Amino acid sequence: MTTDTDHDQSAHGQGASTGRPLALITGVGRTVGIGAGIARRLAASGWDIAFTYWTPYDDRMSWGSEPGATEVISRSLAEHGASVTTIEADLADPEAPARVFDKTEQQMGSVTALVMSHCESVDSGLLDTTVESFDRHFAVNARATWLLIREFGRRFAAEPGTGRIISLTSDHTVGNLPYGASKGALDRITLAAAHELAHLGVTANAINPGPVDTGWMPEEVREHCVRSTPRGRLGTPQDTAHLVDFLCSREGEWINGQLLMSNGGLA
Repeated sequence: MTTDTDHDQSAHGQGASTGRPLALITGVGRTVGIGAGIARRLAASGWDIAFTYWTPYDDRMSWGSEPGATEVISRSLAEHGASVTTIEADLADPEAPARVFDKTEQQMGSVTALVMSHCESVDSGLLDTTVESFDRHFAVNARATWLLIREFGRRFAAEPGTGRIISLTSDHTVGNLPYGASKGALDRITLAAAHELAHLGVTANAINPGPVDTGWMPEEVREHCVRSTPRGRLGTPQDTAHLVDFLCSREGEWINGQLLMSNGGLA
């Protein structure tokens, strides 16, 4: 059964107009995640935030879910003056993207920036990936991205030139077939939006953050990535968040239709 629930964590009151632009960010389930880092950075830059999470995904992962994470994240955003709404949504459900936009608009108004950091990611290769897993990866990583972008394009009502679409991608392939393949499809869908939504004055870019350890990396992977990166460290959620913040700014308007590598020069 698919469940979408929403909670108003607003610092300004439900449905209130704060004069701040609104960013909808998907995949903000844990305080240490990239999505949470992006949300905090945009809140500090003057954005109101609606974000989605899906606890059953974290429950199946090795790191597990983080009780109370949405409340902690929401409080940290409110400390920057942001109005906040959280929505639990299973993006494998094709009806979920429209419901997410409906609830966001009911609570907070029209979305100016759509930032997609949600994912399905289960390691498996050519020989051991199941059909069920393959289909779920494409449903979450590719189909939901298309449907979210479609809703954004249908509903966009902000000033031309202010709209932003940003998705997070990956170049994983070997031993990570369904994840890498579905992220490749996500790239194409996002970059198509730069041209197909040009009449709205919306930009669309995909970011590859490289190796960011949010609790999933074995020690040998950490060591390999550090050795392979000229800066001699792993990426952080803040590294990705700063790039998203720039792309969402007025100054970032000229960057459009790009797949941007933000990986410290990883070889």
